[in-house]
Amino acid sequence: MTRILFITSNRLGDAVLSTGLLGHLTERFPDARLTVACGPLPAPLFRAVPGLERLIPMAKRSFARHWLRLWLDCVGTRWDLVVDLRNSAVGRLVPAGRRVFHAKAARPVHKVEEIAAVLGLSPPPAPRLWIDDRARAEADALLPSDRAPFLAIGPTANWLGKEWPAERFARLALYLTAAGGPLPGARVAVLAAGPERVRALPVLDALGDRAIDLTGRTDPMAAAACLTRAALYVGNDSGLMHIAAAAGTPTLGLFGPGFPETYGPWGARARVVTGTTPRDALLERVRVDPDARGLMDGIAEDAVAEAAAELLGETRKNCDQIAAKPWETAEIPPSR
Repeated sequence: MTRILFITSNRLGDAVLSTGLLGHLTERFPDARLTVACGPLPAPLFRAVPGLERLIPMAKRSFARHWLRLWLDCVGTRWDLVVDLRNSAVGRLVPAGRRVFHAKAARPVHKVEEIAAVLGLSPPPAPRLWIDDRARAEADALLPSDRAPFLAIGPTANWLGKEWPAERFARLALYLTAAGGPLPGARVAVLAAGPERVRALPVLDALGDRAIDLTGRTDPMAAAACLTRAALYVGNDSGLMHIAAAAGTPTLGLFGPGFPETYGPWGARARVVTGTTPRDALLERVRVDPDARGLMDGIAEDAVAEAAAELLGETRKNCDQIAAKPWETAEIPPSR
């Protein structure tokens, strides 16, 4: 029996981006017993991984005691393979036949490519999700029963500097779902973590009865189950953006001071919109004033609306082509 220890990120987005590598391991070693260690927030995303023997949510403790706890949990097992994306002492101090560690790429590459390099994989395996029946049932309870296509919006992020103004998200949603828009009459699901709900309220208020309020109501797995049913996701650079892309939902990510070349949504159905203000100028503003506001103001509503309509159009065209030739295997576009 092959035993694999997979240590991944505390951060939601980075943990999602590591799932391609984990998926590769489940296919390469189908009979393996897996232990996954990660932060408490992304932990639900791993509960249905094939071959999972143990899931260890690593709640941060003072004096790095969470690492000591992980070592105590793992040192009694002889691991055939340790994959340590945190480059930690634990990965070096538990018994293992083979151990590999994340290393910063020598040149700028996407995080998915950097993670895949741990095992020398090229092309890199795309992020994926293992959505279980429990999460699907939660989505059934949260979403309208008619299963009509809906727009999903992620108007918040873990840093205010990465948030496009809420009123622009509201106007975008109303435009996309208007009678002449690409999603006429569609409902709009608004997603945000519990502590970020207050910043999503302007969007909910503007949408009124059109809104499906998912703010603070889902864990990452339930959010993923909801997003698999969305016609389109538009959101800031965040963990939710990466969940949407990994779920296969057409995903449009908005970037101001962030790094889409490294952290953009990954996949054939993923696109990015950036602002007109150069990133170096935005980062200089942050250096001078860490609480600087308006860093996303350079992203025009028209540009986002146009990109959203184009992405929806491309997705529908591809789906029509596949439906027209059900006896053929559809070609999958490159992952970037």
